[in-house]
Amino acid sequence: MLEGARERRVRTGGIELCVAELGDADRPTVVLVHGYPDSKEVWSQVAARLADHFHVVLYDVRGHGGSTAPKPLRGGFTLEKLTDDFLAVVDAVSPGRPVHLVGHDWGSVQSWEFATVPRTEGRIASFTSMSGPSLDHFGHWIDARVKRPTPRRIGQLLGQGAKSWYVYLLHTPVVPELAWRGPLGRRWPAILRRLEKVPGDGYPTASLPSDAAHGAWLYRDNVRARLRRPRPDAYAHVPVQLITPLGDAFLSPRLYDALEEWVPQLTRRTLPDRHWIPRTRPDQLATWIADFVTSVEGGTPRPAQGKGPYAERFGGQLVLVTGAGSGIGQATAYAFAEAGARVIAVDRDGESAARTAEMSRRIGAPEAWAETVDVSDAAAMERLAEKVHSELGVLDVLVNNAGIGLSGSFFDTTPEDWRRVLDVNLWGVIHGCRLFGARMAERGQGGHIVNTASAAAYLPSRTLPAYSTSKAAVLMLSECLRAELAGQGIGVTAICPGIVSTGITSTASFVGVAPEEQDRLRRSSARAYARRNYPARKVADAVLRAVVRNEAVVPVTPEAKGARLLSRVAPGLLGVAARIKPRI
Repeated sequence: MLEGARERRVRTGGIELCVAELGDADRPTVVLVHGYPDSKEVWSQVAARLADHFHVVLYDVRGHGGSTAPKPLRGGFTLEKLTDDFLAVVDAVSPGRPVHLVGHDWGSVQSWEFATVPRTEGRIASFTSMSGPSLDHFGHWIDARVKRPTPRRIGQLLGQGAKSWYVYLLHTPVVPELAWRGPLGRRWPAILRRLEKVPGDGYPTASLPSDAAHGAWLYRDNVRARLRRPRPDAYAHVPVQLITPLGDAFLSPRLYDALEEWVPQLTRRTLPDRHWIPRTRPDQLATWIADFVTSVEGGTPRPAQGKGPYAERFGGQLVLVTGAGSGIGQATAYAFAEAGARVIAVDRDGESAARTAEMSRRIGAPEAWAETVDVSDAAAMERLAEKVHSELGVLDVLVNNAGIGLSGSFFDTTPEDWRRVLDVNLWGVIHGCRLFGARMAERGQGGHIVNTASAAAYLPSRTLPAYSTSKAAVLMLSECLRAELAGQGIGVTAICPGIVSTGITSTASFVGVAPEEQDRLRRSSARAYARRNYPARKVADAVLRAVVRNEAVVPVTPEAKGARLLSRVAPGLLGVAARIKPRI
């Protein structure tokens, strides 16, 4: 039983369903429906996070967990009977108010039935679907590709057919039952840990073998019949939120390409995860479910926050950007804000950070937050991390961008100059990775760290020894950390921008020269960067793209890409070029 849950039995159609409730029954009711071969405990971590704000209801589907199985099993798991069960549960737990429905896997498959049949109208307020399509929509999807084939459509059909290999096996008589009650049932927890990265925290429960054996009839009673004769009227009568794990081994994202035809009010979300997201990403799911339910309860069901190609990916995610007061950091904060992320803008200049947060709120991040912190101050960074984790939670994306410039020969660079550059450019990154990355790893739900290095990291220069050294260290740190965190689903990217139009040249230090000469060099460098006219927004776009693609090292400008190539194939040429004294 779920910790702190109130359990009851609901009778329907000759069986008893085991129902668990958490939270205040006077609040909006959220009903979580599990998939195959699960029981309601698959939702335990999501349910615990929702219970502070909603009345959360979970029930074992007939034949699973604490619910009894129909007799005979054949014909006992049809969508019509599953709909009877759902209505019996909601009549018991929320008789006078429609519920918010959430389904995963087969819980989503049957919930599509609930959300589209006339007899449930008025009993459902919203539906959040993940990893389980409507069989009717799936049938029409197949029919469209068979009747109007193109190379692309045939490829999609064959691709999904390969992903559905397990469906064919589950239609075979006796074999699935023997496998689940025998070796497969014993090994299933280890399979989930190894292939799906599901934490080994007591899930799945001891009822798994019988749950899986009974659940085979979900497929046998429904799949072939519905795919052959899909309903022509399978239109959703409630707002729907679709959450698609892009790494799902069983379902292609292409299945949902034409979903707007069937769902008048559709919100799309994506996650770079595998199939069992209720166990691997409970924080993100709880946030998205709560936001969607709250918007519907408020009478204004809205699409995913944000706009542009990354809105589905980053909407609602928590992103922290250092050095966000100007330049690349500011552009990156704006790009995440436009995609609907919750942005924390950090800069040592409090006014600049506040301006970035204010603009972020206007363009798509209504909860944007500004913090004044010097990233080189370890104690200040620890206080920032404690505040973020206690008030907002664990980050989904960390962008360690803050940096300063310094130019001059090695012998003109004092120990104090070295400490200043390394404290910001390297230690600022170390502090961020250590304090925020550690919590990502502890959470066990993935994430991404972006460290702003530079083309100077692999482009030697006689005038940038301290700066280049700091950025080369950031590059190597990023590659080492990427290797360490790869097994925990946390990506690490080093961004190497190149010559970009930012304010770093106007604030950079030039050592070994008189003050008036330093001012002249700053103005001259600023003019050179302005003539190059490569906007910071292009770097920000590269940052978001790198997170989506989980790229390791990303040179951005053409010169950064060229230098990266030369550093690998002809490093000697870069060494010769480094001897040339630039004219500024």
